[in-house]
Amino acid sequence: MSGKIVKVSGPLVVATGLADANMADVVRVGEQRLIGEILTMTGDSASIQVYEETSGLGPGASVDTTGYPLSVELGPGMIETIFDGIQRPLEKIMEISGNTITRGIEVSPLDREKKWAFNPIIAPGTAVEGGDILGTVQETPVVLHKIMVPPLVKGVIESVTPAGDYTVDETVAVLKTDKGETVNLTMVQRWPVRNGRPYKYKYTPTTPLQSGQRVIDTMFPVAKGGTAAVPGPFGSGKTVVQHQLAKWSNVDIVVYIGCGERGNEMTDVLREFPELVDPRTGESLMKRTVLIANTSDMPVAAREASIYTGITIAEYFRDMGYDVAVIADSTSRWAEALREMSGRLEEMPGEEGYPAYLSSRLAQFYERAGVVECVGSGDDRKGSLTAVGAVSPPGGDLSEPVSQATMRIVKVFWSLDASLAYRRHFPSINWLRSHSLYLDTLKPWFDENLGSDFMEQREKAMQILQEEASLNEIVQLVGKDSLSPGDQLTLETAKIIREDFLQQNAFSDIDSFTSHDRQLRLMKLIMGYDTLCRDAISKDANAAELFEIPARDRLGRAKGVEQDKYAEIYDEIYAEMQAQIEEIAAKGGLDE
Repeated sequence: MSGKIVKVSGPLVVATGLADANMADVVRVGEQRLIGEILTMTGDSASIQVYEETSGLGPGASVDTTGYPLSVELGPGMIETIFDGIQRPLEKIMEISGNTITRGIEVSPLDREKKWAFNPIIAPGTAVEGGDILGTVQETPVVLHKIMVPPLVKGVIESVTPAGDYTVDETVAVLKTDKGETVNLTMVQRWPVRNGRPYKYKYTPTTPLQSGQRVIDTMFPVAKGGTAAVPGPFGSGKTVVQHQLAKWSNVDIVVYIGCGERGNEMTDVLREFPELVDPRTGESLMKRTVLIANTSDMPVAAREASIYTGITIAEYFRDMGYDVAVIADSTSRWAEALREMSGRLEEMPGEEGYPAYLSSRLAQFYERAGVVECVGSGDDRKGSLTAVGAVSPPGGDLSEPVSQATMRIVKVFWSLDASLAYRRHFPSINWLRSHSLYLDTLKPWFDENLGSDFMEQREKAMQILQEEASLNEIVQLVGKDSLSPGDQLTLETAKIIREDFLQQNAFSDIDSFTSHDRQLRLMKLIMGYDTLCRDAISKDANAAELFEIPARDRLGRAKGVEQDKYAEIYDEIYAEMQAQIEEIAAKGGLDE
């Protein structure tokens, strides 16, 4: 059906004559057939957000509804592809229209000409339901794409095509439903982005997501299937933290959403990821990555859709039984797009002009994360979806609405600190303002895989860092020399934890990633130094001498030790420390 435009206000278009259209329907606007989505309906009048530039549109232009909601195409060909916020492949668009996106351009999200090697694994006569696997396609060397029955389809397989090369549109199986209808199943399925894909059961996350970043994995871990936020002011290193998570996380698929970020940052991602080698597979990192690039100069309405596009793609791979990480950079830019559209719709504004439904929309995004039992009648498949969102509060003010709403929803909060970033302490995660609510559920995993002393060492280190914060206030008043030797040691140990454990160099081949075992050994080495020194101080050893032992320098360089030698070298350093501290302790006892 067709309507007529009566008002244009930036990306918001009001059209009449659409009485039979539905909320959330996708429409085509004007002669250029710009893509839009119906936001509100009043009688036969519809308010439409247009995902492309609307200059040149005027009253009287036609609006045609497609009859279906904003959806994504899911199938082979998504990995390694760079999409915009509404799943248009940017590289394909560049081939057609050059360096600028031509308005109204229609390009299929998935390549309709490329043939994929399909291997059926199901036999005719098998009763199937949504989520059951029909066959597989080796999409990249590291991703086996499982072709599934669409979630809401059920019946008996009548025929399956033999193994061979097919396009995504060709029928690979024919299914007969309980009502006797015949359904041709292809390698591609569509799903509305604003609806979460179904699952059987959601579990409590119990396995940590290993990021290789010591301040994250040891101090504030996030679980696979968990939610985390990275808030921080401009220049504090949010994007680098998210890049590190995308590079090193022990997940099968990464969906990276550049939502309203600067173009040069997305360019860095596009240049870096193909060159980075995945440490688990030896292949390029792009072989398991889907990129969604919706930069700040692209239409604001598409920015609002981009995080839904990304998380729906992630849910599709989760349904195959994979561990998926969704990294959204940044949800603040998404909220700004929400605020702009809300203002144009003349809705009642909430705090700082954001719409009243800001919190519920954020919750709808993060609640789609989790560890789930996937739908399907076959063997029980478990998949996980971890959601990590950056928050860019204006001026670093964490009391603003987006930060506060996000803090109420997510379970891990890595608070970035501009003062740490200015001191070149990266990742600049403030250990006093950050928290993780997964420590209790992850403790059994740490105890089983790393021993009970992992959590004990972590708690001791956090206690020393907190004591340092209170001692610093005293030091500013009376000076460091007036502290007791024990308190001076607390400050020294805290300095070692900060500089030699929490600080990490993302551009060093050795220091960029640290395994759980190495993190534990390094922490035990530092806490071992603290224990040995406290024992020596109790025997009247000179604190200043303890802080200047030769092994202290080796301890400071321990994080740069080669990967295959760290265990033996850490043992060497500990033995050296022990001998040197015992010598000073013996001398202290003699002086007495």
